[in-house]
Amino acid sequence: MPAVASLASTTAAITTYSFVSSAHPPCTNCTCATSIALHPRILSPSKNLPLTTLHKLTAFRVKAMAEIPSTPAIDSNASLSGKKQALISLSDKRDLVLLGNGLHELGFTIISTGGTASSLESSGVPVTKVEELTRFPEMLDGRVKTLHPNVHGGILARRDQQNHMKALDDHGIGTFDVVVVNLYPFYEKVSSSSGISFEDAIENIDIGGPTMIRAAAKNHKDVLVVVDSNDYPALLEYLKGGQNDQEFRKWLAWKAFDHVASYDSAVSEWLWKQTSKDKFPPSLTVPLSLKSSLRYGENPHQKAAFYVDKSLEEVNGGGCATAIQHHGKEMSYNNYLDADAAWNCVCEFSKPTCVVVKHTNPCGVASREDIIEAYRLAVKADPVSAFGGIVAFNVEVDEALAKDIREFRSPTDGETRMFYEIVVAPSYTKKGLEILRGKSKTLRILEATKNKRGKLSLRQVGGGWLAQEADDLTPEDIEFNVVSKKSPQENELSDAKFAWLCVKHVKSNAIVIAKNNCMLGMGSGQPNRLESLRIATKKAGDEIKGAALASDAFFPFAWNDAVEEACKSGVGVIAEPGGSIRDADAIDCCNKYGVSLVFTNVRHFRH
Repeated sequence: MPAVASLASTTAAITTYSFVSSAHPPCTNCTCATSIALHPRILSPSKNLPLTTLHKLTAFRVKAMAEIPSTPAIDSNASLSGKKQALISLSDKRDLVLLGNGLHELGFTIISTGGTASSLESSGVPVTKVEELTRFPEMLDGRVKTLHPNVHGGILARRDQQNHMKALDDHGIGTFDVVVVNLYPFYEKVSSSSGISFEDAIENIDIGGPTMIRAAAKNHKDVLVVVDSNDYPALLEYLKGGQNDQEFRKWLAWKAFDHVASYDSAVSEWLWKQTSKDKFPPSLTVPLSLKSSLRYGENPHQKAAFYVDKSLEEVNGGGCATAIQHHGKEMSYNNYLDADAAWNCVCEFSKPTCVVVKHTNPCGVASREDIIEAYRLAVKADPVSAFGGIVAFNVEVDEALAKDIREFRSPTDGETRMFYEIVVAPSYTKKGLEILRGKSKTLRILEATKNKRGKLSLRQVGGGWLAQEADDLTPEDIEFNVVSKKSPQENELSDAKFAWLCVKHVKSNAIVIAKNNCMLGMGSGQPNRLESLRIATKKAGDEIKGAALASDAFFPFAWNDAVEEACKSGVGVIAEPGGSIRDADAIDCCNKYGVSLVFTNVRHFRH
């Protein structure tokens, strides 16, 4: 079987409600359009084009226009004469001349549409226009040109069925052995930053192209279908060798159906958004494109892969999936999870900020005008956890910061140079990148863009998917309502907002203690809130005096429980959602110890 495009360049299809994991091809694709049924009496016998057998894609000398042979006559008995025909209709004409020359050298008659035929002709490749085959002109501004029995009969006829071949012969229809089609660039048009009108978008929905692709893919036993220019060399090699590898044919057919499914998902997504403001349509198809095969999943015994979401919603949506890796080992399954957690957290802050993450939990966060100071404070919050973690910045990494990342010693002993799996930032200076590359051969250096707000968040459960709006709220979006007798000072309220922004990124049950825009300690993932509090206060140590404490959810109990322990530890202000039937107990407890209590009315569960 000839070499085919690597697995990493292909796509898969999933459906939730109908999730599709299909590589959104570099969709500059398409061809013709809709069709009409023509009365049999207008179908005069047509001469047929030869089927495609392909060979190696090498550069062929383009013949001078004077050497262009006259348009080949169409043989109405091509299906019986053994002549080979190829049908080519492309929106993306990349490598078209190489393909055309390759097919011509192999003895194929090439039938083509509109612009594709013109491109072939201008390059000196003999071609027959499809209207000569159909005996009917292209009409309705190109909406109708290939949907015709003389085209689809030649694609769909089964060569091993005598009645199929007799029907073709009776009507003078020849067979196609190769169909090469890609589709109108609908995805690119509707996702363009310049915008597109509804009417123009509708005109960019391909009809004839998907029909030919599906027909050829269905009849793949007899017809080779190609939708990706990267597969031209493999196709030509296959045809050159005169092979009959059904696995190769099946692979091309899968890719063709996958291509159309991906295309249709974009049309469906776009049209739903034009029709309804509901973020949750009755059915949902998500096109996923395989970016890389991973060494393993969360654990070595689990196989894994990484896919990029090609939904229209994700166009220019940012995030770690589209990050540029400048250096280091290949990303692992856990690397992606941790890098995503660190990047999502650091992007929440408007001031220069550093976030350190371990096992998707931020264990250190600090904001300062001096980003080097912020970096050191973030590591200091929990240097043991920070070692081997992920470091994220929301500002450019320059030479000075890169040197500090490379040389900074652990606060635990002042000697051990800090080790990290990943550094992620929005950009790097040339010198900064050079210095970081010198820290370690394995250090993964990622350049990412900020996640767009308002995205749909998806999560898989056994047999289904959960969909929800992303938790995009920031302190500026909510009110911090003082419910205690004591009101927090301005700096205490600022710390409460900082802690609240941190705690939304910590796994529930979550507690964060912070002061002066710096995380002092956090407790995460405990089945009860009291244990998370105790972990956080232990990490904060003596610095807890006058600090702010944020909880991702309300405190179910106050006396002899989390609220009272927090008050006794010395915190100055507590921020929590409120909403418990025992809120009055929490208020009374804070009043007793002279602690400010603010309700946010917003919960931040994170499972």
